[in-house]
Amino acid sequence: MLVEPKVRGFICATAHPVGCEESVKRQINYIKERGTANGPKRVLIIGASTGYGLASRIAATYTYGAATLGIMFEKPATEKRTATPGFYNTRAFEKAAKKDGYYAKSLNGDAFSREMKEETIACIKEDLGQVDMVIYSLAAPRRTDEEGVTYSSVLKTVGEPFTNKSLDLRTNEISEATIMPATKEEEEATVKVMGGEDWYLWIQALNDAGVLAKDAITIAYSYLGPKLTYPIYNGGTIGMAKEHLYHTSVQLNEAFKECGLKAYVSINKALVTQASAAIPIVPLYISILYKVMKDKNLHEGCIEQMDRLFRDRLTKDNLELDELGRIRLDDYELKDDVQQMVEEYWNKVTTENVNDYTDIQGYWEDFYHMFGFKYDNIDYSVDVDIE
Repeated sequence: MLVEPKVRGFICATAHPVGCEESVKRQINYIKERGTANGPKRVLIIGASTGYGLASRIAATYTYGAATLGIMFEKPATEKRTATPGFYNTRAFEKAAKKDGYYAKSLNGDAFSREMKEETIACIKEDLGQVDMVIYSLAAPRRTDEEGVTYSSVLKTVGEPFTNKSLDLRTNEISEATIMPATKEEEEATVKVMGGEDWYLWIQALNDAGVLAKDAITIAYSYLGPKLTYPIYNGGTIGMAKEHLYHTSVQLNEAFKECGLKAYVSINKALVTQASAAIPIVPLYISILYKVMKDKNLHEGCIEQMDRLFRDRLTKDNLELDELGRIRLDDYELKDDVQQMVEEYWNKVTTENVNDYTDIQGYWEDFYHMFGFKYDNIDYSVDVDIE
């Protein structure tokens, strides 16, 4: 099949298997070039097929030499449709890792379900014995809990509407957009999906089954952002969920202190995702942030962030934490000089000068790369086997 990007709104309905493999190769090569370090050797990544989860898996394997078990929820190809990018990413990673002599296995299913937890535990018992690191990197729009109740998350404000500048990525026009507040039911549902309840259930299940090693580490990923986006993120429904996630880390440390568990939330930087592309106002912030951070040689993608986490932070005897005990990988994004320039560009940007104050090209490049497209060294006019 000749595979081309089919972008509908802010979602790409196709993925290129060769391009996804190229993406994985580049991330692996980046970590290989950085060298090795001592760290956990048996790592479970819940949400391992894209973004920070995939980068975590690559970093754990090629920095620590770890065996990894990845949990994903991805669709294989059909006769007429490509697989999801995470499916191709995972296949490419497993191929590379096994070639390089590392254990790499993946389980495809609903990570929120009790069945997936039990399948994972059985696999750990058979292949690894125990795990000494658990990465929780789920990014799902909905969750069906173990009682069968389904919740859907929303990315809305809390209390009051929020109006500000917004960028239409399809036309490069700057206009105003308003995000409406969530209902109480939507707030609660978002916490159910994106909060820490399922993270806690995973750790509890692993510990109860005897497959969580003593002195294990578990990390969940979060985002705060600057004051400019507080009404959407930190002060919005996703902020409520991430606050719950943080409090879950505190609960985990208390509940499992006898087995030496260390639970952390890592606050990461803003990056292009399908979710962020669909939220008004956010793409403009990210495209301005990209320009500013690239001009200052501070820009990082997922793999650079996870390299800093796995190599520079977790390997230190005294892990650098903020006043609330969180790991801060958003430190470059929130530097005073970065945010001052972002605010300056935000106030100046118009439809007429949008290319002077934003990095729209970089934004779209990252978007297409998520699906395996727009790599200069790949001939997209050639038919590929989508299976």
